Amino acid sequence: MIKQFKIVILIIGFLLVGCKSANRVSSDGAINTSITSDQIIKKHLKQEIKFKTFQSKVKVEYINGDQSQSYTINLRIEKDKVIWLSSTLGIVRAMITPDKVSYYNKLDNTYFDGDFSLISDFLGTELDYKNIQNLLFGEAIFNLNERAYGHDTHDKSYVLYPKDQNALYEIFFLLNPTHFKMDSQQLAQPIEQRMLQIDYRNYQKVNKQIVPEFIKVIALESEYETVVNMEFRSVTLNQELRFPFRIPSGFEEIEIK
Repeated sequence: MIKQFKIVILIIGFLLVGCKSANRVSSDGAINTSITSDQIIKKHLKQEIKFKTFQSKVKVEYINGDQSQSYTINLRIEKDKVIWLSSTLGIVRAMITPDKVSYYNKLDNTYFDGDFSLISDFLGTELDYKNIQNLLFGEAIFNLNERAYGHDTHDKSYVLYPKDQNALYEIFFLLNPTHFKMDSQQLAQPIEQRMLQIDYRNYQKVNKQIVPEFIKVIALESEYETVVNMEFRSVTLNQELRFPFRIPSGFEEIEIK
């Protein structure tokens, strides 16, 4: 139960971006064999999304072993401030800010209200709000200017990897040669048998901004695998939004040790 809750909380942070759209971005560009790592990084950083607020209806498919569930989530984001998610009728609601991660569930009258240590411990590396926000928009989870990167190619993607790859965890960034957003981000802890893989299947253009259209998240811990597919609909940018969140009285706190 605790292990499952860890992965659910982790995935809460990843329920963003995408939607079926006539403005789907082409991603069939050719690999340039003479490009350098610095040029790849520069082109990627140039594609950073610029927005004040983001809103979408997200169709989510949650798969755990032989069990699967599908539901729709209302997602709202104010850049650099809050990520807010609410299920139908607000039965389950979550809010992520630069300070903490909060969640409550009216089905079992439980809640969680804590810092990012839960997510950081699961991945084996320190994470903050900015890391998660970047990940949600197909941008590098870590600052690409803070270390030296080498590059290679895999299938139809450029692969960036730290030249001083951490012994405890490995990071790989797969970038699309057409728009230089992420095709995939992969973080692994081989010794701990943990892996997180975020695949960006399609991108779309909304208000001249390139955002993911469909995301697949795979979280592995030993033999335990959780898959979440997300399809975003009715995406809007820069509208005035509210972010109501209050943990109901009498709910039982979920404590993670």
